[in-house]
Amino acid sequence: MKKILIVDDSSTLRASVEFTLTTEGHEVLQAEDGQRGLKVLQSLEGKEHELGMIITDINMPVMDGISLIKEIKKTSFKYIPILVMTTEAEESKKKEGKEAGASGWLIKPFDPEQLLGVVSRFVK
Repeated sequence: MKKILIVDDSSTLRASVEFTLTTEGHEVLQAEDGQRGLKVLQSLEGKEHELGMIITDINMPVMDGISLIKEIKKTSFKYIPILVMTTEAEESKKKEGKEAGASGWLIKPFDPEQLLGVVSRFVK
C-alpha cells in the first residue's frame, strides 16, 4: 500500500482518519498545518511513487489548505491526488479548491466508508 499524508490541525481528526486508513493497510503520515505538510513532502523527495494521496483541511493556522494545494502543484508531487476534508461546504470554496488543484472534496464529519471509497478510487 502507498503512503497517505493527512494535513489537519485537529489531532483528533488526524487520529480518526489514520485509524480508518490503517485498518485497510495504508501507511499514514501526518502534519498539523500546510507548512509542516510541505516539510513532510520534502522528506519524501525522490520517493514520490511511495505517496498515494494527500488529504488536507482548509482552515488551518500557519498555512491553509488552499495555499498548501497551490504549493504542492509547484513541486514534484503535483500529480498526487489531493482530497480536501473540511467543514467548508460553500460552492465558492469548492470551486477555489478545484481551481487550486484539489481532486475531491469531503465534508466533515467524515463517514469512514465514504472516505475509504474515495481513497480506493485514487490510490492503487
